Parts: sequence; structure tokens; C-alpha cells
Amino acid sequence: MSSKPTLRDRSRDNQADISETQQRDLPEGERPHADAEMTRVLKTAPLRKASDPSTGVITYWRHDPLHDVVKPMADHVLMAFPAEPVRFERRDGKAFVNGMTRPGTVTVIPAGSSSRWDIFQPLSVVQLYLPQATLKRVAHEAGTASPGDLVERTAHSDPITARLLLSAADALEGSAALDTLFRHQLTDLLATRVLAAHAGSPVAPQPVIGGLSPTVLRRAIERLRSDSDADVSLAALASDAGLSRFHFCRAFKESTGLSPHAWLRQHQLEQAMTMLRDTDDSIVSIAAALGYSSQTAFAAAFKKLTDETPSDWRRRMR
Repeated sequence: MSSKPTLRDRSRDNQADISETQQRDLPEGERPHADAEMTRVLKTAPLRKASDPSTGVITYWRHDPLHDVVKPMADHVLMAFPAEPVRFERRDGKAFVNGMTRPGTVTVIPAGSSSRWDIFQPLSVVQLYLPQATLKRVAHEAGTASPGDLVERTAHSDPITARLLLSAADALEGSAALDTLFRHQLTDLLATRVLAAHAGSPVAPQPVIGGLSPTVLRRAIERLRSDSDADVSLAALASDAGLSRFHFCRAFKESTGLSPHAWLRQHQLEQAMTMLRDTDDSIVSIAAALGYSSQTAFAAAFKKLTDETPSDWRRRMR
């Protein structure tokens, strides 16, 4: 079978499962949100989920074979596939798509779209649910015109977007502050990517020139370093700097060489190393002090950056 989905015209096929009229039957204000509709269709709960009303929802699923109609949703849905290829078919009133899910491909279901899906084996998938308001905000902050309608994509080759979305799965557990900041950055970046690559009228963000002023940069770093319950969300950092989220991220990286999330991750790693080297605190206590949800999550994050477990690093440094 070809690695690319095959598409054929079904506009005159009396066996088509869903008509264009049926797709539009549900008023926009009454459409279910994507997380509720996907839970109904997949007949299970996501293995991991992170939700932010101001940005969107990221979910990681492992579901059984699927044979059902996905109804029109209030949100745009972006999917990427981390594992084995799985055969699928998608039908709507106009087209029939037959192909394989593969790493490096994405599926885009625009808000309001509806089609029947047949997926013939268990499937792992990471999904991002983007409200239209998020796309409009990102387009506005990037200095572009209002976004056009998204283009429906099915197992469409887009390694950049797929890699970005799959990285979100790593931010669904761990350090609350770190992961929240990462999700905010990643969601905005994915929205920018969707507007550039999957909109009917692609938009190109205007380049950002120059970094943050010394005073604004110092305030941002003080907030990120704070050991209190200071709000280190992207929205709070940007508001404190008097910038949009889009421009704050780019200006911060221009000034420091790192994104806000990467800077905070590096700062937490330095804190962890200091505590491991200079104190006798348990690994569990250090994990809790740094805001990690568990010792396992802390150890996984530490090893990802150092190639050593916290215990091994501590023994080597003493």
C-alpha cells in the first residue's frame, strides 16, 4: 500500500455516510468541545491530559479500533502519531480517504467538520484542541490578518508540526510550573505553525527585532526564579513585560538565547544539582521542593538533561 493517503471523489456516491447538510445541522454555539466529543467517539479516557481555558487542551490517547462518526466540534483538532502505522478510512459527503497513520504525519479536523472514521487497529495519538479564539489571538499578536478557514488534512506529511505536537506528551506530567510554561509556549508555536501551513489563506508572522530592555528582562528572570507561588505562566510574564505572548517569547529568546521554558528548565536543573551536592535531602524532598509531581517525574526529567539519575549524579559528585 502507498505511504500516502489515497483520495477519490465520492460526491455522487449514494453510500456516503454524511452529507454536507448533516454536517451543518448543529448550530455553532451548540457544538461539543473536542475533548467531550473525542471521549464519546474513542469510548475511553485519555492516558494523559492538560487543559488551559485560555489556550487549549493537549491529550494523549491509546484507543481501540474505531468505527464511528466524529460530529462537528467547537474546536479545531490537530493530531500526530508516535508509533506504529495503522490503516484507516475517512468518509464525508465529498471524499473518501484511505491510508496509514505514520510518524511525521498530522491530521487536521477544522472546527465544524464532520466525517466517519474507520480505524482498524489500536492506535496511539497525541491531540491538540485549539479554540478559534486562540488562533485569532496568535494571528493578531503575530501582526497578521485574521486567520482563514483551516484545511482538512488526513495523515498529511508535516514532520515539523508532528514533532512539535509529540513533544507535548512530555509536558503532561512533571513539574507544574515548568510544564505549564512549556505547554503555553508550545500551543502558541503550534497555532503559529497551523496558520502558516494548514490555513486556507496562510499567514506569515512578522519578524521580531530586538530583545527585552534590561529592566524588563530582570523582572522576568526574578519572576521565573521566585521560590514563592508567583505566577510564571506565559500570560503573566508577557503581561508584566507589557507585551503579547508571541512577542515576549521571541524577545526573551533574543535577550537570553533561550526560550522562557528552556531558561526555567536550566534554572531548575541548577537548583537540583545544588541540593543534591550540598544537602542530604532525600530525592523525594528535592523533587517536591522543585514542584515535581513525583520522584519518578523528577528523576526522568533530570536524566533527560544529564544522562544520569539524581542518585548516580549525587554519588559521583561527592
